[in-house]
Amino acid sequence: MRALTEPEIRSAFVNASRREAAQAAMPDLDVIDWPAQDVLGWRDPKRPLLAYVVLEDDEGSPRAVMLRPAAEAAGAPRRRKVCSWCQDITETTDVSMYVARRAGPAGRAGSKAGTLICTDFTCSRNVRRAPTPMEVGTCSPVTRRCDRAPR
Repeated sequence: MRALTEPEIRSAFVNASRREAAQAAMPDLDVIDWPAQDVLGWRDPKRPLLAYVVLEDDEGSPRAVMLRPAAEAAGAPRRRKVCSWCQDITETTDVSMYVARRAGPAGRAGSKAGTLICTDFTCSRNVRRAPTPMEVGTCSPVTRRCDRAPR
């Protein structure tokens, strides 16, 4: 992902009003390792029920989306979930359902879309980590035993 400026991000929102985009808390853009990012995501520290994601479309233009974590049913058992973006099988406890208001007339009518995403948007880091023995294929999913690497 190329380095983005605050004005670029604010003007890239597709499902937020100008006021909402102007009020969005921005991360410290100077400390981000841009080449290591596939998507830039962060939670709003002042408003914990808001999150933001920026990615580049096919033409390289930034597109930003305002998200909200979906409320979990009270008393419902916590289940392991897999992030739809990075599909990391080792990080299954820190995944949340996020919903976004659709852009345009559908969004103004209340239509939303949702997906499971790593709660702290660590997808870029997860896809770059070394694979586990299970992912490499040296472990048996039935017996959960791993073969030792030849010496």
